[in-house]
Amino acid sequence: MNYLDETLNIDTPENVAFGYNIAGIGSRFLAALTDTFFIFIIELLVLLPVLFFLGSQTVAENLTTWVMALLSLLAFVFFWGYYIFFELIWNGQSPGKRIIGLRVVRRDGTPVTFSEVLIRNLLRIIDLLPTGYGIGLIVMFIDSQSRRLGDMAAGTLVVHDRGPLSLEALAPVESPVTVSNLSNESMPLALERLRRQDLQLIEDYWQRRAGLANRELLAGQILKKLYEQNGLRFENSSDTADETLVRLANAARLAISEKERK
Repeated sequence: MNYLDETLNIDTPENVAFGYNIAGIGSRFLAALTDTFFIFIIELLVLLPVLFFLGSQTVAENLTTWVMALLSLLAFVFFWGYYIFFELIWNGQSPGKRIIGLRVVRRDGTPVTFSEVLIRNLLRIIDLLPTGYGIGLIVMFIDSQSRRLGDMAAGTLVVHDRGPLSLEALAPVESPVTVSNLSNESMPLALERLRRQDLQLIEDYWQRRAGLANRELLAGQILKKLYEQNGLRFENSSDTADETLVRLANAARLAISEKERK
């Protein structure tokens, strides 16, 4: 059983380990409650005028039946469309999740795509049975990562969001080693031109990158800073700034490792 938030450790292809704090039932319940309130307000604003109109007019019985059926369909669309829409445009967050500080990610820690968002939310109808997320709550209590059926089918997790990080907020990482007289022509910057604090900045970004909502923007800021202090002009190539910085970090770690073996 999983009553409290747990940590999921993920090893990336670059041999970097990072952790996610998995959201427990309590925080997910608060997010769902907040979203339910917003959905109720939206439906009220849209459907109430129609219901008021029907109540104040003499409408044929068969027409009233069709209108009520249409309103029920709209309520269904609002409920499922709400989650799908916001989790797509907000990278795994609905308004409730954003307020509580949660985010949906894939099990490997990468951002969710349309297919994962669609699957996890279409299966919400099963998690809701028989009422009030009955099945979903039972499954979440049993599962070690607090996943409901929709998460299991989509291969997703709900984690605590680390939020955007600024360049100034990156704290230096204490490291007992330095890099000097090392170069790699395939890298955008020669490693011997990087200062100790530059390597610490790259290392800290590398360790935090998987949980950053503004990863690409921050990577671009770091690269621009490194280029400018070395008298170079920063221009993005076909690689993204994040990929370029990861390659640079890989080269630095490899160089340090080789130097320590000598």
